[in-house]
Amino acid sequence: MLWRKLFCFVRCNVRRWCLLLFLTTILLFYYRNASDTQPTTNVVCALQNISRNIEMKHAQNFTSHLDIFQPLNIFYQHLAGSLPEGRKYLSIGISSVRRRRESYLAGTLQSIFEKSSPEELEEMVVVIYLADFDVLWSINTAKEIEAKFGSHIDAGHLVVIRCPQDIYPTLEGLKRNFNDPDARVRYRSKQNVDYAFLVNSCTKLSDYFLMLEDDVLCAKNFVSLMKRFVASVDSSWTTLMFSKLGYIGKLYHSADLAKLARFLLMFYDEMPCDWLLEHFHRVKAQPEEIRFRPSLFQHMGNYSSFQAIRNKLKDDDFVEVWNFPDNPTAMVYTDIEVHKQYQPIKAYNTRNGYFWGISPKMGNYFLLIFVNSIRIKKLQVLTGSNDPKADMLVSGIVELGRGRVTTGTNVSCTSYSKLGDFREGKIEMENFMTETSDKVDCIRVLVTRDQIEWLIINRINVWILKEK
Repeated sequence: MLWRKLFCFVRCNVRRWCLLLFLTTILLFYYRNASDTQPTTNVVCALQNISRNIEMKHAQNFTSHLDIFQPLNIFYQHLAGSLPEGRKYLSIGISSVRRRRESYLAGTLQSIFEKSSPEELEEMVVVIYLADFDVLWSINTAKEIEAKFGSHIDAGHLVVIRCPQDIYPTLEGLKRNFNDPDARVRYRSKQNVDYAFLVNSCTKLSDYFLMLEDDVLCAKNFVSLMKRFVASVDSSWTTLMFSKLGYIGKLYHSADLAKLARFLLMFYDEMPCDWLLEHFHRVKAQPEEIRFRPSLFQHMGNYSSFQAIRNKLKDDDFVEVWNFPDNPTAMVYTDIEVHKQYQPIKAYNTRNGYFWGISPKMGNYFLLIFVNSIRIKKLQVLTGSNDPKADMLVSGIVELGRGRVTTGTNVSCTSYSKLGDFREGKIEMENFMTETSDKVDCIRVLVTRDQIEWLIINRINVWILKEK
């Protein structure tokens, strides 16, 4: 392909310059016997017009949209399956290499397919990018996948691809940022390129792209849960997070994948992939993380793909079976000092924000007052940042209030009863006893001890008991 493009380029340019030389010769011959008043000026003007026309014609061959925002022209070898004809709602990308110890790829695929309904399967395609340079391993792995998941391959739900090693940039002699050893630099740099080639292959497959690792478990009906969350986000976004770990459960618009591929390639030797992904959404004007809780994906591997290092990392926010909360209409109040735009309502009525208060004191509260009395089936209050030890409620309780009363502009409840204590910054209760399942008007989070740390309330989720 390269020699053919070079030949075409040379052939086209030779034609242009031959034409220019021919016209120049004619003009010089014409003006040789003409008047000498302004021959040089006329010849120069004629040559400039010819040159300008050639340049304009050449410029029409370049279109910024086609040359910059379209997928990279990469050759992919299809080892199993073929790309679907119609556009799907979701493509799921997984990059995998040979591991020294146990492999988790088959378990990951099993979880994806088993936790999805037939309707959800029709809305997705899973793309496995085998990124190991060992061609024989890739071929054998593709055969194993085809043997175990042949029905999904035949149905167009699964594709296995790879790229030749010679299209990779150099992985040797790279700078050692963060004082990483050479082996670590090579591993993380190659991983960035792996993910660049993976996302590039999915640019035209679906509306959205989900990045997973090859050692994860999925929540039941995760596709439907993601769809509901995407529809509920009321601001522009680049990345939605469905897990707090690494590059598990990151969702992108497929329209951004060509840019993401170039971004990963541009900085492939600078830093690890999960850091680059965070920079990507920030440079695209999404300043904060937008994360769905609980997490829909759990890391299950015991050993890393890098030198088989022991890896016990788990997402403590993972819930295998999850139903969206009802969160009936309520007014939200607090007497905790609010930091900037992180208003109380963001912890309850919006899916892309949280409440952030300054150093709460004993007796401070966060109060929900429902427009209509409700019976609670399940309640969940989550505090703290992604770092579980930061900005969580150190000491507090949850109370249920009854007897809604209005005094001037203030609305509150006349009585409160304790429901439970916070443990490690969160509380979750369900299967309420009969005496607590009576209708309530308020839910109050009460601070029971001063804390120097600020307080983040990520989410208050309420499920109600429906009337028979």
